[in-house]
Amino acid sequence: MKVPPSHSQEDMHKEVKSNYFDLPALDVSVAFPQATPASIFPPCASDYYQFDDLLSRKEQALRKKVRECMEKEVAPIMAKYWEKAEFPFEVVPKLGALRIAGGSIKGYGCPNLSITANAIATAEIASVDASCSTFILVHSSLGMLTIGLCGSEAQKQKYLPSLAELKTIACWALTEPDYGSDASAVRTTARKVDGGWILDGQKRWIGNSTFADILVIFARNTSTNQINGFIVKKNAPGLQATKIDNKIGLRMVQNGDILLKNVFVPDEDRLPGVNSFQDTSKVLAVSRVLVAWQPIGISMGVYDMCHRYLKERKQFGAPLAAFQINQQKLVRMLGNVQAMLLVGWRLCKLYENGKMTPGHASMGKSWISLKARETVSLGRELLGGNGILADFLVAKAFCDLEPIYTYEGTYDINTLVTGREITGIASFKPAALSKQSRL
Repeated sequence: MKVPPSHSQEDMHKEVKSNYFDLPALDVSVAFPQATPASIFPPCASDYYQFDDLLSRKEQALRKKVRECMEKEVAPIMAKYWEKAEFPFEVVPKLGALRIAGGSIKGYGCPNLSITANAIATAEIASVDASCSTFILVHSSLGMLTIGLCGSEAQKQKYLPSLAELKTIACWALTEPDYGSDASAVRTTARKVDGGWILDGQKRWIGNSTFADILVIFARNTSTNQINGFIVKKNAPGLQATKIDNKIGLRMVQNGDILLKNVFVPDEDRLPGVNSFQDTSKVLAVSRVLVAWQPIGISMGVYDMCHRYLKERKQFGAPLAAFQINQQKLVRMLGNVQAMLLVGWRLCKLYENGKMTPGHASMGKSWISLKARETVSLGRELLGGNGILADFLVAKAFCDLEPIYTYEGTYDINTLVTGREITGIASFKPAALSKQSRL
């Protein structure tokens, strides 16, 4: 039988192929009815040692409020935005309504939270979506906090109120293309001119930079050779921020490359409290504690997801939770979460009591990140094939943890900060080469 000329086999193949690819993807709950996707977030099952008892009533209430917002507003849309590597601007007003931006800053419309409350909020956001927690951390605990600690009274009154409501967004630019771990080796320059400063240079990996209204920029003063801080306005002539594409983690975060060419900054926007690289440590001490709580939150969310999944998913007529090896992995994950929570909580208390050292903060961040890596890897194993789908949270969390393992000091650099503190010996610089090489 011959196919009519108007319906050749090639035409029929194209028609079938077109119809096939035009079909929308099945909803995960339909395609895989045995397990509930992360768009309906699981109840908290990770507080096994009743960590909530260590929190004040205000901190407990904040934890509940943030959790409810994230589960209602972010969980249903996060996989879509993560896949597209786009930021969900629609949730910014909802995050602003939580009144957590500005963290521990007192006055100027900021919430004046304890560092513990700040940390709890960070963890609760990260348990649902790490990108949103990074967005808030960059905006609040880096950008806003620098203005709060190092800005003039006029700068605080001018910028902080709108930043606290998330009506305007901040970013924080220290890292440069040639200097990651050696952040003090800033090459971006600030040259004094009449009425202000001229900034020239590059910054890299700057979160929020593609849409931030104000950019806190660190540059080397050409006269003193010291690091100074500046507030640069969005769309300033000579300022260019370009999105970094093709990331495997924190895909919703809009990291950017910043190029500064002859950018003029008026004297009123120079931060008077930043006169050396050491002045950034006041900000980094707080942010490093909060960054340590991001892996805690991620691990909490992954455990909660795995706990529900193993009870819903059935094999051989029994839930996966009934199998010994799965229970063993689940308990390892739960133990890690309890330990991370307690280390993070103690770190907050050391800070609040004025006893925290750089070594304390660095060991907390490095050790917690390491344990979180183990925890999400176990969660990835427990979900099997579904462990590579963003719809079930674990795959997304697995990828999102990787940049957090690196930023605010890599695992290795943070261990060396603690090592220097406990031994009194700095081991950062490579050993000097012998003048008489044996090669």
